[in-house]
Amino acid sequence: MEMNSSISGTQNLQEQTEKYIEDISEWSWSELLNALKRCQDLFLSPPIVIEKCLDSLVGRLNLAVEANSCPSTSSPDSSALRFSCDTKSTESLKTGFSNGLWWFEELLVFTPDLVKMLVQFILERNFDEGVIGRFLIYYQKSKSSNATREEKRKIVEVVVEMLYVLEHSSVSCKSLFSILRVALGLNIDKCIRNKLEKMIGARLDQGSLDNLLLPSPSGMNYLYDVNLVLRFIKAFLLEKMNRTSPMPLKRVARLMDLYMAEVAPDPCLKPSKFLALAKALPDYARSSHDDMYRAIDMYIEVHTEMSEEEKVKMCCALDYEKLSAETCINLSENIRFPSTSSIQALISEELKLKTLLQTANSSTSITSLPCKLDEKLDFPEENEKLKAHIQGIQWRVMELEHVCKKLQTQMTKVMKSKVTNHSQLKSLPWLCS
Repeated sequence: MEMNSSISGTQNLQEQTEKYIEDISEWSWSELLNALKRCQDLFLSPPIVIEKCLDSLVGRLNLAVEANSCPSTSSPDSSALRFSCDTKSTESLKTGFSNGLWWFEELLVFTPDLVKMLVQFILERNFDEGVIGRFLIYYQKSKSSNATREEKRKIVEVVVEMLYVLEHSSVSCKSLFSILRVALGLNIDKCIRNKLEKMIGARLDQGSLDNLLLPSPSGMNYLYDVNLVLRFIKAFLLEKMNRTSPMPLKRVARLMDLYMAEVAPDPCLKPSKFLALAKALPDYARSSHDDMYRAIDMYIEVHTEMSEEEKVKMCCALDYEKLSAETCINLSENIRFPSTSSIQALISEELKLKTLLQTANSSTSITSLPCKLDEKLDFPEENEKLKAHIQGIQWRVMELEHVCKKLQTQMTKVMKSKVTNHSQLKSLPWLCS
């Protein structure tokens, strides 16, 4: 019999259903949950029933969150929300949650598809998206504990799809990495996985080294999934276009230096992949390249089979002007590095020292001023500070001259021992291109 067909003047099923849900506002919380649970179990339930039940449920949740109080203290008859007062429900409300989030546990009876519908209804009510994010994370963790592999896959896909439409601040990077570790073994839909990676990439500055140490895919011989981290960086850089503060980029650069140092000892990691990590961020992301130098040094030390050409290409990721004096000297003495890199480091440091010396020398031209200042100015405290500053500059000049002489001596040694012909210097730009 068709649902909208009438026989012998009796009400058809659709009319009975519509009349039945007219009084939905009088239903208790328990009755609403039971009705929705039956609807999801029947598969073919009229959409109007599910929509009416969800709408009523969300309205009550909205009031509960706004009130920010546990309804278990209210009478089931007098409560504006009309929640059930059965023992199990009351106990879960008392001990399970606070701050208006007691309903997380109650909604675990819903299937992923029904949760998806629920979240869509919640979003229409301008619900706090932070609360929605916390609920979805809780649902994923709790619901997956006793689920089959296929059920886990479905749960993760729905949760990721719903998290993707929320504001970035609604879910932490740590929580997303937790979902990712579960998803890696479930072969989730590629489109859903891309959304998860984009969400993580957008928050990469909130991540930690432990978050990034994800195992390589099955069948790969290298230890960590470097390709995945490179995709995170790509997503971060796309999202960075909407940021004005440089600090997130600085934090990601620091994180990448730590990651490179961690993956460098992997004997199966190809030079091209390690170089891709080194060049993944723009040059202005780092104020110093000392940590990158140490990571590259570690990689070259482990990968003894690298050719001279591969080493030179690897060193092209370094900005020698951003190396400290100590690191430049260390590089010039490092026999593992190509001679061209050693020479570049020394030249860069010598240029920096010359600039500093010129600045310092111009400052020392006023060394005769203190006596005159004592005569002309009546500011003894300021005079003493100026004298101390000039003395400091003089000492700095002496130190810089000493370092410069040392570098010149080392450069002479490097030129004699490492540079065999002028073609090595000419090949550098081609190799770095």
